[in-house]
Amino acid sequence: MKFPEHLLEGYGRYLGKGFVRNKETHERLALYGQTPEVMVISCCDSRVTPEGIFNVGPGELFVVRNVANLVPPYEDTEGQHGTSAAIEFAVEGLSVKHIVIMGHGQCGGVTAFRKNANAPLSTGKFIGRWIKLLEPAAIAMACMPIDKADDPQLAMEYAGIRQSLKNLMTFPFVQEAVRDGSLELHGAWFDIGSGELRVMDPESQRFEKAEPEVTED
Repeated sequence: MKFPEHLLEGYGRYLGKGFVRNKETHERLALYGQTPEVMVISCCDSRVTPEGIFNVGPGELFVVRNVANLVPPYEDTEGQHGTSAAIEFAVEGLSVKHIVIMGHGQCGGVTAFRKNANAPLSTGKFIGRWIKLLEPAAIAMACMPIDKADDPQLAMEYAGIRQSLKNLMTFPFVQEAVRDGSLELHGAWFDIGSGELRVMDPESQRFEKAEPEVTED
């Protein structure tokens, strides 16, 4: 079984350009370890790349990606809790100062939930069980709608981000860090086609277009 040739070609370009540019950074990271200040929980959609969107180098973001950028509620049970383990490491091991839940437009996981949560994306069981985490978000959206109802897909994407932020606060160590001021939680949403980033206002919980100074360097 042959390793994908285009990946090897890309690796060659990386060695010749990207790694060379960041050689000292890589050497420092290898010697002293990572000290990112920001954790990003993003969708595993191949069209959404946090490092690219925020234009950061190696060692700057601690990124976890899963279907529909979801955070499960805290559970002290047996089993494998991958996203929860990453959150625990980020907060207690790396002492990150920020956690960003970043959703995106045309999210397949959200679409699958809206159409049929029992049969999403594949015939297996894992995705269906996973995106059921959106059920509380759908209930909250129906009971107390914040966004306009003319785009139910977008409204559900926003609601999922809000629910994941709520679920983050069920983790005792997250709650403690937020209360003592050492950790801040943020919501963001990215539009794949236009490149627009929207950030959630913590008071109104509405998503507003980010207005950064655009540079071409």
